[in-house]
Amino acid sequence: MENGLVSKMKVEDLGVAVNEKAIIFQIGNEEYGISVDYVISIEKFENITLIPNLPPFVRGIVKSRGELIPVIDFEHVLYGHLLQHNEQSRLIVLNTEELSIGLLVKEAKEILDIPNDTLTQIGLVAYQKTNYMSSVANLESRLITMIDPNLLVHSLEGIKDILEYMKEPQVN
Repeated sequence: MENGLVSKMKVEDLGVAVNEKAIIFQIGNEEYGISVDYVISIEKFENITLIPNLPPFVRGIVKSRGELIPVIDFEHVLYGHLLQHNEQSRLIVLNTEELSIGLLVKEAKEILDIPNDTLTQIGLVAYQKTNYMSSVANLESRLITMIDPNLLVHSLEGIKDILEYMKEPQVN
């Protein structure tokens, strides 16, 4: 206590194990995670509307819960080629500071409690194109790269075009 007020302490200082609950998904052979705090839903990839003149990583838009959402092909963002979607492909609908997006992934595998003491900050955050990779969870036989959706949206070239398109009045 300081001056009758509780001093600020890290939860880790109290000896409490803290976990981050994350959606684990796959792109290529790699596993990635996003905090469930950002996730609105996980859906099948279907009924997409193609939109011309948007960046190549934008597959189009879908309507989810009454809202038009741009679909970001995360495999294209990472590796420069489009995801070959199949029955396991999923759209992870995320709420970011700028807008809601649908992240197209090869497979949404599980919801996992990741102990904070297994998370390591990675030096790639200074590199502009991968600054959305916030940390790596080093689990027994797995490495899971954690993604910050807000930083992901800000790192995408052409995001202003997407924001402008999404602000235009839509005709039903």
